[in-house]
Amino acid sequence: MNAVELIGIEKRFGSVVANERVDFDVRHGEVHALVGENGAGKTTLMKILFGLYQPDAGRILLDGKPTAIANPHVAIAHGIGMVHQHFMLLQSLSVAENIVLGIEPTRNLILTDISRARALTRELSERYGLRVDPDAVVRDISVGLRQRVEILKALARGARILILDEPTAVLTPQETTELFGILKDLVARGMTVVFISHKLNEVMRVSNRVTVMRGGKKVGTVETRETSPRELARMMIGRDYLPTVTKGEARPGDPVLEMIGVHAADDRGLPAVRGVDLLVRSGEILGIAGVEGNGQSELVEALTGLRPITTGRIMLDGREIARLSPRRRREAGMAAVPEDRLKHGVAAAASIKDNLAMSRYYRAPLTSGPFLVPRRMAAYAWDLVRRSDVRTRDISLPVSSLSGGNMQKLVVARELGLAPKLLIAAQPTRGVDIGAIEAIHQRIVAARDRGAAVLLVSAELSEVLALSDRVAVLYEGRVTGVFAAGAVSEEELGLYMLGIKHTGEPAA
Repeated sequence: MNAVELIGIEKRFGSVVANERVDFDVRHGEVHALVGENGAGKTTLMKILFGLYQPDAGRILLDGKPTAIANPHVAIAHGIGMVHQHFMLLQSLSVAENIVLGIEPTRNLILTDISRARALTRELSERYGLRVDPDAVVRDISVGLRQRVEILKALARGARILILDEPTAVLTPQETTELFGILKDLVARGMTVVFISHKLNEVMRVSNRVTVMRGGKKVGTVETRETSPRELARMMIGRDYLPTVTKGEARPGDPVLEMIGVHAADDRGLPAVRGVDLLVRSGEILGIAGVEGNGQSELVEALTGLRPITTGRIMLDGREIARLSPRRRREAGMAAVPEDRLKHGVAAAASIKDNLAMSRYYRAPLTSGPFLVPRRMAAYAWDLVRRSDVRTRDISLPVSSLSGGNMQKLVVARELGLAPKLLIAAQPTRGVDIGAIEAIHQRIVAARDRGAAVLLVSAELSEVLALSDRVAVLYEGRVTGVFAAGAVSEEELGLYMLGIKHTGEPAA
């Protein structure tokens, strides 16, 4: 008997068919991977299982029994937990407070018993090997630890079936390995896991079976040991996929971005960027490699004007911009794909059309005098949507209606639509499927070939090595080495990323 069976599930959002007669089953004690391109309907299907959406048609069976899941509370009561791609934690609360939120142990029937909350957190942490500090404030812990807190939240509510939506999208390679070890232990204890992912090599490592979706429909289910990444990719996108970046030799020109002795602090006022010297020329891609949490986020925010620098200089095309606002920096020729698309990349409640207009809503071609022209806005938005393969049938829908990958393609399309002198691309393919990764990589290389300077920041070392013409390594806020592409191995870079080696060479 299966732990879960979804039979003939259908779900529509207006004219958009998200799920079309989908059958999906999960066996007890397995890791079942659910893969497909962005917008294929994977997350929608799992949100139906978790009670966040109601199906327009179809049935849900748990342990063979028909079950109506009206909302997440019902799902949790049936032992279903879901860890979302974008974590649902309160940043200002402690780990223990987040884990017991909504099921708080009390004393005197009123006050939360923090001692019991800490004890429950420690007990769960030790039982499942998910090491966390109950008293740590969530905003101060790493992304990998936040994910552990989300899993512990589900376990504290009695989850037997755990849905993980793109769980490695924000993890370092080390954290990913740790997560896979955790999943192995959970399954050994009887847990059933649904693993939504775009990363086929990870799917091959962690899953027992794989179900592939395309265009809202189920393509098929296969035993992991009987398939390959190439075959899964063919099922996902309907053709062979060759995971390579096609680019010619760089033709670097004059310096576009210069950072000279730049220092910046993190949100707690502690040093995060420490004396960084970097130079990026027109017609080249400089990749920043490093384990997340070593100053990359603060570096990007300092460049884009979201974080002040304490000392140093930032030059864009020979002009000092360190004191300019984000808008003035963009007008000077900067465009940026932020690492967190929901926080800094889009206005989720605004329409797709309005989000695409945000970079130039006050100037031509979208305006006539001081007024926006809706017809021009629509034409501009449709042009970017079609050229970037953002999958939507209606640009008046809120951008939150898009899948994560299509949202990312929208942000990339908007920023490259500015024809920037400098493109800052931070985690440009995070949470994006293989087809969209290919398209985004091609657009970044095309921007370089048009003469833009590109600063690429990515936690995916393979992406940095594939795209970059030069690679700079950041460790504890300092540049520990700068290398020509192809002149250093992944293993060698790893030593610089861990701070074991340091060239002391300038970044030019």
